[in-house]
Amino acid sequence: RGKAPFQGAWALPGGFVDMSETCEAAAHRELAEETGLEGVEMRFLHYFDAVDRDPRERTLALAFWGVADDAGVVNAGDDAADVNWHPAAQLPALAFDHAQVIERALRAWRSSR
Repeated sequence: RGKAPFQGAWALPGGFVDMSETCEAAAHRELAEETGLEGVEMRFLHYFDAVDRDPRERTLALAFWGVADDAGVVNAGDDAADVNWHPAAQLPALAFDHAQVIERALRAWRSSR
């Protein structure tokens, strides 16, 4: 992350929904803005609503997951300080509740195969 909280920590791409877009459109926009990835088919994963998931204020997250067939070059943009691929079995410490999000996404991916 390029900004507080958790500045310098790894986090999933994400952000806030604009008033003129759907949640799914926001997920596609944020993925493109923060990584350069476009055209990834996404599926709704789950909502995350722990009261303390964000130290700034009460936030709810609607998470989506998808599979990028070509795990090619990604570029940090918007408020991401850096972007990189990490093996699911060797993830670094993650910001917010993103470890829980990834755990649930991996279960969804495994059950979809």
